[in-house]
Amino acid sequence: MTRPRLLAPLALLLPLALLAGACGGDDDAAGSDGDGDDRLVVVTTVSPITSIAADVIGDLARIQGVVPEGTNSHTFEPSPSVSEVLEGADVVFANGLQLEEPTLALARDVAGDATIVELGDLIVSPDDYLYDFSFPEDEGKPNPHLWTDPTLAKGYARYIADTMSEVDPDNAATYEANRAEFDGIVDELDAALRTALDTVPEDNRKLVTYHDAYAYWARTYGWTVVGAVQPEDFGDPSPRAVADLVDQIRAEGVPAVFGSEVFPSPVLETIAEEAGAEYVADLRDDDLPGEPGDEDHSWLALMRSNYATIVEVLGGDPEALEQLELRRVGPDTADYPQ
Repeated sequence: MTRPRLLAPLALLLPLALLAGACGGDDDAAGSDGDGDDRLVVVTTVSPITSIAADVIGDLARIQGVVPEGTNSHTFEPSPSVSEVLEGADVVFANGLQLEEPTLALARDVAGDATIVELGDLIVSPDDYLYDFSFPEDEGKPNPHLWTDPTLAKGYARYIADTMSEVDPDNAATYEANRAEFDGIVDELDAALRTALDTVPEDNRKLVTYHDAYAYWARTYGWTVVGAVQPEDFGDPSPRAVADLVDQIRAEGVPAVFGSEVFPSPVLETIAEEAGAEYVADLRDDDLPGEPGDEDHSWLALMRSNYATIVEVLGGDPEALEQLELRRVGPDTADYPQ
């Protein structure tokens, strides 16, 4: 079978050479492993991208995530087993925007003729990059967390569908139909989110988090990110930075600060206590709720959970979000490393 290669991030298509046989091994989900499965192999990085890819692609390819859930994707160093998976990939979908550089570097080294697509670099242009405390402009790394903004999540689905249609044109109509259905799901989430956010008192529409994961969302929905605790080196903040943030929280009258399950931080609890704010520790940046195969293990459930929590803690009514139906375009058979 001859497959085209997409020049990353997404540009001209050139013929691919026939891939050699897939890698073996119990941990290698890539390629045909003797069970007669000769579907395309799609490798993804963080779990929200894996989930969106599963909606768009369905069972037309074997989808293998490589960044374990609950892991700091910024610093994740791929193991030798990830190298084996990437060697058998036909397509690699990454977030880009310098989120998962070690994994992308490995993919460029070992993935051969695989199509490598950095989705975030396609969704937003440099003019739309956001920089903040964890991602300062002088470091040259824009905030990469586009998937927390539902309106930008459509971009992930769009470029996944476009790429798969080029690589697998026989199934292009299915990819496009799945993308359109996913867009409808996003529209339902967007409507419920706007309804719930409107119930939050205007003075409370301010966000303080440990990790800067909500910058694009805040811009889209008219909220203010007052600050984030984690500095650009992903270590602990300096005492001066902590003191400044405490002062800012007091001055802004922020009622709550939000921690992350991926980035547990006793510092944030201390900041909340000193500033007289409530501390809430259970936001998830890219760790899907539940376990693979569960109904709530999805990008949609992640968004519903996070924003229902934010709305309720900040004095609003999350009912519109809580009543949002969790549905998928189709069954999710992707492999999510734990």
